[in-house]
Amino acid sequence: MTTITGLPSDQHAALRVTPMPSDTNAAGDIFGGWLMGQVDIAGSIVAIQRAQGRVVTVAVNRFQFYHPVFIGDLVSCYADVIDTGRTSISVAVDVYASRQRQLQQSVKVASAQLTYVAVDENREKRVLPKI
Repeated sequence: MTTITGLPSDQHAALRVTPMPSDTNAAGDIFGGWLMGQVDIAGSIVAIQRAQGRVVTVAVNRFQFYHPVFIGDLVSCYADVIDTGRTSISVAVDVYASRQRQLQQSVKVASAQLTYVAVDENREKRVLPKI
């Protein structure tokens, strides 16, 4: 069963993108790996902002697909920092696909939690700045 929703009104999308035919798997749906890449980009955007500099992905702690993504969908990734450590940043990402943009209807297609680590110019861990 597909749940039609609106996009989160209290947040701004970290990333919005439309998949193309070259992003499909053998079944004709958007390849899960493509969506995972978009989630990593969206998560890194908020992690970079929090770290005030470069980060690297160290873990995908959880990734769940709920519904397929189709060619032409407008995919919106909403990312939030949910925890920080000394050098690490945990980010939650929720992904929505707008299937009928003119009707402003969307479906939540995936959610994930990733961990990033702040690094310096030598790619060594660095302490997160205070906020």
